[in-house]
Amino acid sequence: MRAPLLAGLAFAAALTAADVALAQEPATPPADPKAERRPLRAAVPDRTKRLDGLFEALKRSPDAQIAKVIEARIEAALLVSGSDTADLLMVRARAAVEAKDNALALELLDALIEFEPNFAEARARRATLLYLKKDVSGALADIRVTLAREPRHFGALTGLGVILQDIGDDKRALDALRRAIDVHPHLPGIGDIIKRLEVKVEGRDI
Repeated sequence: MRAPLLAGLAFAAALTAADVALAQEPATPPADPKAERRPLRAAVPDRTKRLDGLFEALKRSPDAQIAKVIEARIEAALLVSGSDTADLLMVRARAAVEAKDNALALELLDALIEFEPNFAEARARRATLLYLKKDVSGALADIRVTLAREPRHFGALTGLGVILQDIGDDKRALDALRRAIDVHPHLPGIGDIIKRLEVKVEGRDI
């Protein structure tokens, strides 16, 4: 798997130090999560306002180091679903990824998405695992849901661009990666891919 994919799709799978700490917390999910099912809060004003501010700061970040700090805060905000049960399943899924048990992680994310179908971050992380299994159609389906819920999800946009490039749709791949870099100007490696695609799609080297 190439490095740019790790810069984009792996945003959904890689764990920050804070993620690891959370994943190590002892917790046991309820025997029947559906019994406690409740809809995700469609709009949590404080969270929405915080994300708006973080994405704006990311777009204006002067260098990659500052962008990385803001990126981690965005990841943390996106991990909050509004459901305690969903959040607990996500902790378990992240722990499984950290342990390199992708099969268990996928099983947990399947259960999580059945419980909360519109949890964008769960979809983004499952898309990564599905892509690693070469289930391109499944990964694309999850990315579509992720972007419908959060159009600024630069990891999903980058993953979309990489997948589209892999299947030969360079024009739409270029569009997706331009959208990703517009949200996160310091995404590593993506600028080079965009330049190569511009030559192929538009016949010009910028």
